Amino acid sequence: MILRFLSLLLLCWSLGGEPARAQQAFTVAESFQVGRGVVVRALAVDVRRHHLWVGTSVGAIQVELGSGERLAVYTRDNALANEYVFAAFVDSRGDVWLGTNGGGVSRYSEGRWRTYFPLHGLADYWVYSFAEAPDGDVWIGTWAGLNRWSRRQDRFTTYLEELVNEWVYALAVDARGRLWVGTEGGLNAFDGRQWLTWTHAEGLGAPNRAGLPFSPNTGLGTRNRHDLNVQVDGRPSYNPNYVFSLVADGEAVWVGTWGGGVGRFDGRRFRNYTRDDGLPGEIVYALARDGDGRVWAGTDGGVAWFDGRRWRALTALPAGDVYALAAAPDGSVWAGMTGLVARIQPRH
Repeated sequence: MILRFLSLLLLCWSLGGEPARAQQAFTVAESFQVGRGVVVRALAVDVRRHHLWVGTSVGAIQVELGSGERLAVYTRDNALANEYVFAAFVDSRGDVWLGTNGGGVSRYSEGRWRTYFPLHGLADYWVYSFAEAPDGDVWIGTWAGLNRWSRRQDRFTTYLEELVNEWVYALAVDARGRLWVGTEGGLNAFDGRQWLTWTHAEGLGAPNRAGLPFSPNTGLGTRNRHDLNVQVDGRPSYNPNYVFSLVADGEAVWVGTWGGGVGRFDGRRFRNYTRDDGLPGEIVYALARDGDGRVWAGTDGGVAWFDGRRWRALTALPAGDVYALAAAPDGSVWAGMTGLVARIQPRH
């Protein structure tokens, strides 16, 4: 019996990572349609109310996590200034934040919606990310810089010159309270005193070994060219300074890039992961961290999780663009793509 147990243990280790994590299998427990051609760009779990917020190209959907019941749909008719929701966030107070394409920020608090525009101090009408500071303030990423919204004063402070690039797509706050900012031109970090910058020249994003075409889809004042098309002549493209997603754990920050895979940055150097390491795609739209500390990636080739050594692709979902991920308290992970939202859970 002891020899059999040791043999099984060695087999698990030979497959990579810790035995339990390497052998952890996942499946799609349920899914629901959001409409043909409707793109799911944002997901957020409301732990207090046990709701899932789904940000789509035609509005926001509020869903009961347990039953899957659709509770409400929010559009220009009843809440938002623009239906295209690109970011969704629920803060520690239970307030819901939705960032839109051209419609500013809409915040749901104490039973009512309020929308913020540049006339209120918001940096731009195009809003793509949120994160919460340790003191309860909310960081907001826009196409014209970074905002910090003061909860106590209900005021915005804008950061622009401090950033490597003004187009902010991803935000994360780590266990030490440091802010990480993913932009179209690289990665920034702010510890409350000092701003730091990293780009592909410092190791962000894997080399272009596949010879992918470089994408010219960049803004810098030409908003009409920001169509979020990641292909050039029908092929995946490469733009490693372009950071789509971020997630922080206790030891590092994980960075999802455009064509450069996932970078794990420990404060000293980047370790970049690509298809060679199991990623189903190297354009990484979304990152999430589940309750067990496992990191998930939504890519142009599907979903994968990191087992400690390699990425494990989830074959239960159709291969394709996965734009949004959100982890729920029950250990499941929600994934959003065109037309579909799916709940992934451990197979056991």
